[in-house]
Amino acid sequence: MSDLLRRLLDERSVLLADGATGTNFFAAGLQTGDAPEMWNLEAPEKVKDLARAFVEAGADIILTNTFGGTRNRLKLHQAQDRVAEINRAAARLARDVAEAAGRPVVMAGSIGPTGDLFEPLGPLTMDQGIAAFSEQAQALAEGGVDALWIETISSIEEMNAAAAGAATTGLPVVCTFSFDTNGRTMMGITPAQVANLARGLSPLPAGYGGNCGIGPAELLVALANMREAAGPDDLLIAKSNCGVPEWLDGAIVYQGTPELMADYARAAVDLGARIIGGCCGTSPAHIAAMRQALDDHEAGPRPSVEDIVARFGQVSTGGQAQNASPLGELPENSGSGGRRRRGRARGAAPQF
Repeated sequence: MSDLLRRLLDERSVLLADGATGTNFFAAGLQTGDAPEMWNLEAPEKVKDLARAFVEAGADIILTNTFGGTRNRLKLHQAQDRVAEINRAAARLARDVAEAAGRPVVMAGSIGPTGDLFEPLGPLTMDQGIAAFSEQAQALAEGGVDALWIETISSIEEMNAAAAGAATTGLPVVCTFSFDTNGRTMMGITPAQVANLARGLSPLPAGYGGNCGIGPAELLVALANMREAAGPDDLLIAKSNCGVPEWLDGAIVYQGTPELMADYARAAVDLGARIIGGCCGTSPAHIAAMRQALDDHEAGPRPSVEDIVARFGQVSTGGQAQNASPLGELPENSGSGGRRRRGRARGAAPQF
């Protein structure tokens, strides 16, 4: 089993993860509605080019092109019987890039949500969810990943299933939730509840935190709330979208500049994050600016919510302060039963 992630975390105070996959693939020719994961087989050099660009920008961690790599997601593209082939190929492409880097680079197997709702809201049983995640995780392990990276999760049930599936490999696991409205996930989970959930997983994840969402301000406030509920030795992760997305000339555009993402990286360090990267909209240029910012940064005081708002813009009222309620004690109409059924439910657009 690879111990590269743990070894680098022992050696360094902060690791830089990579940026977006889909938005960068669109610039390289991916068409709306196409599955990025199919490029592992159909356009492998483009997949390697993006990973290489992130490594050259200074990333210590690159994620495989497998966000939608469960059979549940691949079924949307009639590729549900190619899970092993697609995930192994993605791992090997990333491995080629990591081995040619000339320095240690962690290759993490990306595992995104199934896109299906779990019982009782939807048709997916816990056993079916665990089986789907196990199938993907084992294929990524066979392809040679150093760790498994569960990301953009919104419900307790899905995280439990994904963690159980990943645990079948024996690899280190990290997990991140997406906080998108009122400081909660799509299914109503708070940052404090994520901290409680992560500490109850078996085996314990190597790290946990937030990714995606609606921009650095919201993610940083979620990180601050998570820090309040976290244990002193918990390793926190921040992988924010590149600013706020806007619809411009028929396309989604992320307005975050390299300078904004560099400042976000500095703020994330001061909030206690030890793995920092970018999500939707984040290009190699943004990652290069974040690398420079992290290398030059001298740790400062922990930013307050007011500091975050002043630097990065307003956040939703509900995100400004969250109580560290125990896992399972969810406010009325905001539990894992879910308040909203948008985002990454069945048929929704993939992470960009």
